[in-house]
Amino acid sequence: MTKWDRQYLELCKKILKDGIEVESRTGTNAIKLDGYYLEFNLGEEFPVLTTKKLYFTKAILEMLWIYQVQSNDVRWLQERNVNIWDGWEIGEDGIWRATQTVLDENGNLVKQEIAKDFGIENAHTIGTAYGFIAERYKLMQSLIETIRKRPTDRRMVKSLWQDEYMPTAVLPSCVWSTEWNVWNNKINLWVHQRSCDIPLGLPFNVTQYAVLANMIAHVTGYEPGIMRWSLNDPHIYVDQVSGIQKQIRRGEELEDLSAPELWLNPEIKEFFDFDNSEELADIKVLKYKHHGPIPFPISQ
Repeated sequence: MTKWDRQYLELCKKILKDGIEVESRTGTNAIKLDGYYLEFNLGEEFPVLTTKKLYFTKAILEMLWIYQVQSNDVRWLQERNVNIWDGWEIGEDGIWRATQTVLDENGNLVKQEIAKDFGIENAHTIGTAYGFIAERYKLMQSLIETIRKRPTDRRMVKSLWQDEYMPTAVLPSCVWSTEWNVWNNKINLWVHQRSCDIPLGLPFNVTQYAVLANMIAHVTGYEPGIMRWSLNDPHIYVDQVSGIQKQIRRGEELEDLSAPELWLNPEIKEFFDFDNSEELADIKVLKYKHHGPIPFPISQ
């Protein structure tokens, strides 16, 4: 079993054993912990789960949409066969429509159809979130410039959480902040996540930020180092439990598979030059073996 699979399944077991069940705004109860910490040595292992299939091309494209393309337009993803954000896409008329759970006058959670007007200028986007923030504050441009010119700088903090833009964001960023550090010729980073759907979100997120860290190291002339991860609200929805139990059994019963490898085109010298088409010509995950997909329901 890979180190990442082992860490991941330990977290899943802990949530099922020690977590508490709580109501959620989605209408589906969740089993949660108060917090958790993960650590990855990116120089030793590229983290992609093998106990279930991870659609890593979609994960990498979503990361590039945010940090390289710096877009909040859902159509860019759809053109590349990535439909992660379809449920949060603002309509052609500037209105986002969804079914959400709210508190009624008696304090009970009830399903309710909502319609929120974000303005026609935000049609087909997710509002002022993710790529909008990355572009407005030039997050990657300033990070790369700082690493190249002032690698001992202690202020390399990049935040997708900006209070000013929360009211006009369809979904505020879950992975909301990174802190970067150059140490012993390696790029280290902290990733902070305010809320995490463990079966669906965390596998995607970990691989995404591992790729991002490798890309930043690649274009600045350093090696990838330690990626530390803080989880504020790790949770498993109650309708995901059976799938997680299946994945835990795989870890206990099936043969161990080796970790895959990440390949970045050595000819690419600038972060914004990496191919972001559906083919991802400059970013490849090699030797990936897995035990098959496990479907999990989405709670919106």
